[in-house]
Amino acid sequence: MAVPNSSFSRRGFLGIASGLGAATLVGCNRAANNAGAGGTTPLKFWNMPWGSPEFNELDEKITTAYEPPEGLNPATYQVIQWANFTQTFASAVASDTGPAVSSGGGTQAFQFEAQDKIAYADNLLESWKSDGLYDDFLPGLIDAMKVEKGYAAIPYNLDMRVLWYNTELMDEAGAEVPKDWQGFLDACEALKKIGVYGYGTSAGAGSYTGSHILVSWMINNGGGLFDEEQQPNMVTPENIEAVEFVLECVSKGYVDPASPTYTSDNFESQWKARKFGMGFGTAGLANNIGGEVGKELLIGSPLTSPAGKQGMLYFPNNIMMYTNTPNQEASEAFLTYYYKNMAPLWTENTGIGLPPLKSISETEGFRKDKNAVKAIEEWQPISHTWAAPGGEALFLGVTTVDGTPAIDTFTQSVLGGKVGAKEELTKLQEATAKAIEALG
Repeated sequence: MAVPNSSFSRRGFLGIASGLGAATLVGCNRAANNAGAGGTTPLKFWNMPWGSPEFNELDEKITTAYEPPEGLNPATYQVIQWANFTQTFASAVASDTGPAVSSGGGTQAFQFEAQDKIAYADNLLESWKSDGLYDDFLPGLIDAMKVEKGYAAIPYNLDMRVLWYNTELMDEAGAEVPKDWQGFLDACEALKKIGVYGYGTSAGAGSYTGSHILVSWMINNGGGLFDEEQQPNMVTPENIEAVEFVLECVSKGYVDPASPTYTSDNFESQWKARKFGMGFGTAGLANNIGGEVGKELLIGSPLTSPAGKQGMLYFPNNIMMYTNTPNQEASEAFLTYYYKNMAPLWTENTGIGLPPLKSISETEGFRKDKNAVKAIEEWQPISHTWAAPGGEALFLGVTTVDGTPAIDTFTQSVLGGKVGAKEELTKLQEATAKAIEALG
């Protein structure tokens, strides 16, 4: 199960707040604009290229096969490319020419929710409790969509971060697959002796995996970026210990010195060249790599930290409804149909990430990919959002650390070594606090 080789599929919806600042906003009661209701105006569904070209082809077939209940609107389908997608959505939503339903960047719904452009999904989710669909979601996913006034979105395509290892290189090095932080250091040391890096990562232009994994070490140790008040709280003992651990990996030569400059393509090239024997990536890394090396890659189990905890950062990408819709009832009816019929997107190898529904993860087609199964069964239950450790529900403030210059600088500094953990965390916290204040 590959995920798209695009940083946008894993990052926030940056810049929308400024793009919508001058727009005329919908009232705070968040009632949908049902102008044109009556079933004649098509319902616009915009989706992203989450996988191979086959993904969007099949997705369009599922969408256009929708037969709405009498009096409700049919659906049309449009692919929105990742290139310049922020501008595409911002301008369309601001001018009320955008979709009624869409996917998009992982934190996009929370940006638009703050601009009063999102139709809450509370009624839709409540209706799913009677037909079993609500209980079909994997643990914690729906809760991650909850904001103060309601549910801003519905979980859709999961983007996980997991530990990968090359079986051939591990065997050659005589290394054991790690179960905890010390085991990780031991495996890295063994790989180093055969000229291979054990902490494969990247933090160059457009590659955000490096920052995701740094935050994952913090979460793994019981830390993270935000407290229960949704305020940045980064200079903690748990986080300092985690960053010091990464600095130890750097100082011992377990991290490729060029990692701070590596793009996503560079990252994959190092795996293909067998220069990375172990490292972290998406759940679709083996399929992205392909060939013989792809067959050598397996997902390990979650690591246990010195604090005796497990954890990882993940991204519950989602589908959202907008207040500008021909008919809110039609938006909800379409999504009910879509979620009940979207399983082939995952079972027919279209390259989309991981499914949000337990029933899809239990199908024969999905379970052919043993790595994807392991990601769902072992990593999803212990994974947390950007909001950790204070909570799971995403909020506007997380956009200040999702693919932003502040966290990029932090990551590149740590992976470059020769810095202090507390000092770098303090800089990140101060920059994040200032960015949140600017959001108003």
